Amino acid sequence: MFSVTSLLAFVILASRTSGNPVVVIDRSPILSLPLSRINNFTSGHDILAHDLARARHFKDLAKARATGQPLKRQSEPVINTVVQYIASVGVGASNSQYQLVVDTGSSNTWVGAGQVFTPSSTSTNTGEEVGNVYGSGVFVGFEWIDRVSLTSNLVIEQQSIGVAEEFLGFAGVDGILGIGPVLLTEGTIEDGSTIPTVTDNLFSQGTIAENVVSVYFQPPTSEEDSNGELFFGGTDSSKFTGEITFVPKVTNWWGISESVTYGSTSIVNNAQGIVDTGTTLILLNTNSFNAYIEATGAVFDSTTGLYRITLAQFENLQNLDFNIGGTTFSLTPDAQIFPLLFNADIGGSPGGIYLMVGDLGDEEGFDLINGFAFLERFYTVLDTTNSRVGFATTAFTNSTIN
Repeated sequence: MFSVTSLLAFVILASRTSGNPVVVIDRSPILSLPLSRINNFTSGHDILAHDLARARHFKDLAKARATGQPLKRQSEPVINTVVQYIASVGVGASNSQYQLVVDTGSSNTWVGAGQVFTPSSTSTNTGEEVGNVYGSGVFVGFEWIDRVSLTSNLVIEQQSIGVAEEFLGFAGVDGILGIGPVLLTEGTIEDGSTIPTVTDNLFSQGTIAENVVSVYFQPPTSEEDSNGELFFGGTDSSKFTGEITFVPKVTNWWGISESVTYGSTSIVNNAQGIVDTGTTLILLNTNSFNAYIEATGAVFDSTTGLYRITLAQFENLQNLDFNIGGTTFSLTPDAQIFPLLFNADIGGSPGGIYLMVGDLGDEEGFDLINGFAFLERFYTVLDTTNSRVGFATTAFTNSTIN
């Protein structure tokens, strides 16, 4: 879809400017990779700008794939302002630890943005250029084949990784652990092939029984929480309640078909959404967003860049319901507002109530993005084996943190 050589030029320019069942496994640290949440934001303006830059990249990539045209590169300012979940991942014979952002919206795994990559006895440089763009971030470098250790029991002997030579937008982290569908790696390497993801290789090498990774987060209760988990090969029964609802995967990403209502107000019907750990907010297309804002009575807050409601409006706030596969997944009023403990971080007032829903615009190919505001309340199963996505409630779905 694009040449890595042109991607390097972009970096330099920008720097200047319902099928088979999923295996259900009781709690087991063998298959579990713990995640830590970090907050890197200074205003709601920057959070929304980052999320929208990512959404535009999704749109541009979808259009490029549909038309067979090269992906256009936009020299946009880097906005390293997001909520991120980080996994500590070992690479090489020495098991050097890299702090990698967990990303369902991309599929390359790469290192070198912070800690420098040092080759070891297990490292082989293929000489192939590799790189990717993430909306408001980018890396380019060379492909290496190396041992990757997610945990002592989740070890991949021959994993393709990128080693960054140039990068933008990844301050404070060492790279990305990509757990999106493998098709998203197409065109990121010089020879044009796809690159098996870490989940693909764990499955093909027989380490896990199913090509599945499950994602679990909790709503935040402090500035930095170690409250997340990736579970490979099935699902962790201790992390969800009730049954898992599965729907077919749509789009090139972990996309789903869903409808959204606010109370009795229809927001969007039979829409295509993207499940994305790289997006902080819930993003709705403009018509849907306007319907939600009108129903809640929220007003734009120029200081934070988010929409604000009064205490009286919050007390009357209705559930925001996502109908997925015939099951309703409800975001309670508490789940729809930015955590109050972070108000100062986004430039808000101590008692301000700011909504976690933003205007996506009219992006072609999808109508909404289910970001952290959604994913921190529901258990998520990404099932490559059966090409589907699943959701279930957790002990924190209806919890109150504000």
